[in-house]
Amino acid sequence: MSNAITILIALFGAVLLILAFHRLVRARFVAAGASAIMGVLLLALAALLFVVSLNLHTYARLTYEQPVAEIVFEARAPQEFRATLAHIPSGRMQLFTLAGDEWQIDARVLKWRGWATLLGLDAQYRLERIGGRYRDIEQERNAPRTVYALSENPGLDLWMLSTRYPRWLPFVDAVYGSATYMPMAHGARYQVSMTQSGLVARPMNQAAATATESWKRVVD
Repeated sequence: MSNAITILIALFGAVLLILAFHRLVRARFVAAGASAIMGVLLLALAALLFVVSLNLHTYARLTYEQPVAEIVFEARAPQEFRATLAHIPSGRMQLFTLAGDEWQIDARVLKWRGWATLLGLDAQYRLERIGGRYRDIEQERNAPRTVYALSENPGLDLWMLSTRYPRWLPFVDAVYGSATYMPMAHGARYQVSMTQSGLVARPMNQAAATATESWKRVVD
């Protein structure tokens, strides 16, 4: 729907510019100037909406709890794992080498209010990055860190604008980050889901369940 609105605004702007040209030819300078200004403003608005929507297309709609990724681990060395991340529903695969005892995945979430909800905008999320964590605090401070971006950030970054200039964007209800982390183990497979309250990771095989149970006992 937002793309259709952007195209409609751009068409109105183009029509006004054409009208301004015809009025200029007929020496109707005041009317031509008014039409030209309105046309330029509408085209500028359409361009702004386009770059914002380009960035929003990196997000996915959040209407209920839904799986967003699966991740499988293969031990390569002590505290070193190869992680294979499969995005859901696209099926896009990413491979990473993670150092540490645990993995963590982060996401951005955007929620809307007012006219934005009337346009059919649901809360949206985007997986942001994945990294390895050390259970020991001293290792976390001093050992090699591994962290990777999970998505690109094209267009106008609405997330950044809404955090810096919230008064300019009253249609943005809330922006927040969400993260979940679990233990890494050889052969462990997890499913990551996005819920209305944030990210949740669940073990999907025995290796992951065993690692999670042992990890809970250590944490507790």
